[in-house]
Amino acid sequence: MGRNVHLNDIEPVLEELDYPVSRDAVADQCDDVTLVLADGEENLGDLVAGSGADEFSSTDDLQSEVFNLLPRHAVGEPYQSEGEG
Repeated sequence: MGRNVHLNDIEPVLEELDYPVSRDAVADQCDDVTLVLADGEENLGDLVAGSGADEFSSTDDLQSEVFNLLPRHAVGEPYQSEGEG
């Protein structure tokens, strides 16, 4: 059975992996994880499979890559800034 994980709760999922870990291993081990985004969902395994990186050295390394791969709608309203107001 798959897991639904909110984006802000992704770190514990990534900490389950043994580092360093290959892109293919992450894609395989996380194919049952659905990231719940601000607008929609993304399969974590599919998302990481699209990465240009071959290997991730740490949880932080992989988490940064996941955030970089997310579509614009993942974190909120398009073109809106959380800063300065």
